[in-house]
Amino acid sequence: MDDGVVRRVLAQVEVSFSNSMIEAFWRSLRHQWLYLHSLESFEHLEQLIGFYVREHNTQMPHHAFGGQTPDAIYFGRADGVEDHLAAARHQARRARMEANRGESCRACALPTQQTMSVITAVANAPR
Repeated sequence: MDDGVVRRVLAQVEVSFSNSMIEAFWRSLRHQWLYLHSLESFEHLEQLIGFYVREHNTQMPHHAFGGQTPDAIYFGRADGVEDHLAAARHQARRARMEANRGESCRACALPTQQTMSVITAVANAPR
């Protein structure tokens, strides 16, 4: 770095544009898809990338879009998806709470007359 061949560039904080979204997409493409396949030829690489891009745009729901796909947002076909997902989350939470409340263990069970007599005997025992 001292001889000027390599220079250090710090990320700009106050810029009006960013390529972080496309960088995140390329990182996902590499780590979640390409690294899992052997890249036998350039044509095979093109097929893998084409498949991933199609699936990414048409099938994979994205958190940033409220669970909708990029194509659904772009082409305006995303009506009711957020409401449907919110209702499904609410129903799943209610079912999970009911299931958890229905479970009991010996430690949480209400004391019986027999266990109460044991507790009383232990509490009144001379020390």
